[in-house]
Amino acid sequence: MSGPLDGLKVVELAGIGPSPYACMLLADLGANVLRIERGDADADHETTWEVLNRSRPSVAVDLKNAAGRDLVLELCEQADVLIEGFRPGVTERLGLGPEDVAARNPRLVYGRMTGYGQDGPNAQRAGHDINYIAVSGALWPIGRRGESPVPPLNLVGDFGGGSLFLVFGVVAAVLSARSTGEGQVVDAAMVDGSASLMALSHALMNAGLWHEERGTNLLDTGAPFYEVYETRDHLYMAVGAIEAKFYEELLAGLGLEGADLVAQFDRASWPAMKERFAEVFREKTREEWTEIFADTDACVTPVLSPREAARHHYNTSRDVFSLDGDIQPQPAPRFSKTPGAIGRSPGKAGSGTRDGLLGWGIDLNRQEALRAAGAFG
Repeated sequence: MSGPLDGLKVVELAGIGPSPYACMLLADLGANVLRIERGDADADHETTWEVLNRSRPSVAVDLKNAAGRDLVLELCEQADVLIEGFRPGVTERLGLGPEDVAARNPRLVYGRMTGYGQDGPNAQRAGHDINYIAVSGALWPIGRRGESPVPPLNLVGDFGGGSLFLVFGVVAAVLSARSTGEGQVVDAAMVDGSASLMALSHALMNAGLWHEERGTNLLDTGAPFYEVYETRDHLYMAVGAIEAKFYEELLAGLGLEGADLVAQFDRASWPAMKERFAEVFREKTREEWTEIFADTDACVTPVLSPREAARHHYNTSRDVFSLDGDIQPQPAPRFSKTPGAIGRSPGKAGSGTRDGLLGWGIDLNRQEALRAAGAFG
């Protein structure tokens, strides 16, 4: 069965991190994505470790070669979307900027993925997830009281504030183009996206319910009922019992029901309550606590490592991960009538040149002419 994006055609000018993840998401859901990158047009189809490059063919094109550039422009004539993740101005210098593409296809949506955006004082500066979320205000609150901020891997900037906002923007712009006949540029910046992810935090600050001192608030390990606790076997349990009825079930599971305790939201007592909860959790193993809370609404779960999670019955029962060969997450979200699927394994750069171009109407004779002109590098 085809995914919900079947029929959507996307040209991807290969980058790193958030732009390939965005294209993976589109391809998993059925979009016909061509990944354009430097590579070997004769590379074999051996599977690589680069999961972000799955579900689409890799086509070797030299963008600095006139024939290679013209090929990309030709592909854009039939595409709905182009996605690029270079620094601002790079594609313009290559002759593949928004105006160049719009001249060939005014309906095309031009998706741009950057850290700091297409303009502004930092537009041309290098950076990574940690830098983008640092200046957006998203890094500051993540951490424990009295300690330094903790980088949340590269989930908040690259993938949350970057890839997901790019996909959202591109799909929204495609819907607009189909009704108006006009494409547009989608400027997806990781600073912008990660700032948007902080909407609830700003709302709580505006209401005086959140303090800038990290580790003292409801969701940043300040509250004893929203915390990670070590168990007797040096593993961990996650607790998220915010609502009163869930908090009561937490206390019951811990054997503290009916104990002389302070009110749940007495913030001055939170540090002492955390110490008490920590002492109790250290009395049993993670497995014992998992069993105790298994059939409750206490919002208490074991903290699983990535490899544990892939094989845990919580996730195998729903086929959350593909365990066929290399472990990787299955496409998300789920659709009742047009489910997504992992279309093909990630391959070496350029390994999908022949069949990828054939699928876009570039026959073998034309491919040989392009090869002779140096389009494939």
